[in-house]
Amino acid sequence: MSNPFNTRASSLSGPATDIVPVTPDDSVDLADVAIALYIETGGVISVVTAEGQTRNVAVADFSILPVGVRRVNMTGTTAAGIHGMVIA
Repeated sequence: MSNPFNTRASSLSGPATDIVPVTPDDSVDLADVAIALYIETGGVISVVTAEGQTRNVAVADFSILPVGVRRVNMTGTTAAGIHGMVIA
């Protein structure tokens, strides 16, 4: 199968090359900083940004949050079905 991403330089403006499930945790960072999050079930999401700031954001069902995220905190997160969009 041909893969159009083989010859393409990775870019923070996308597209992501993989999407990984995220388990919220108050102390463990994601394996890779996500360039965005996809949220299936809306609510509040508490994240630590790539800059190290903790932010709480209300999101709707099937939202894409286009911000660099290093951690999704368990405390304060009510949204579910969270996936990190990453550049592998």
